[in-house]
Amino acid sequence: MSLFLFLTVVQAIVAAALVGVILMQRSEGGGLGMGGSPTGLMSARGAADFMTRATAILAGLFVALSIALATLAVSTTAGREIDTSLDRSVTPAQPDPLAPATATGAAPAAPAAPAAPAPAEDPLKGAAR
Repeated sequence: MSLFLFLTVVQAIVAAALVGVILMQRSEGGGLGMGGSPTGLMSARGAADFMTRATAILAGLFVALSIALATLAVSTTAGREIDTSLDRSVTPAQPDPLAPATATGAAPAAPAAPAAPAPAEDPLKGAAR
């Protein structure tokens, strides 16, 4: 598990570096070009070549880390059983009175009507006085 965590942190760093390198590349509108002297490694042509190579290397590293992390995740979770300890299926104690007719063709018995409250127990009649 510590290897998985380590590779995840490395992948996050590679992703941040990849975003930074892409943003520093010169686009048609100028982008976030670094400027500098016109000669040497960081000339316009040298910087473009360096940024292109850095982008390709970081992208390849990102893909390789993604594949390694996926392989590691599958190998650590392979062979596990599904935990059914939280299965909360409940069988009904009584048949549903609103259910359609049973297989024998007889309709289920109608539920008993609730008893009407006595007049003294009716809270609305007492409030009307």
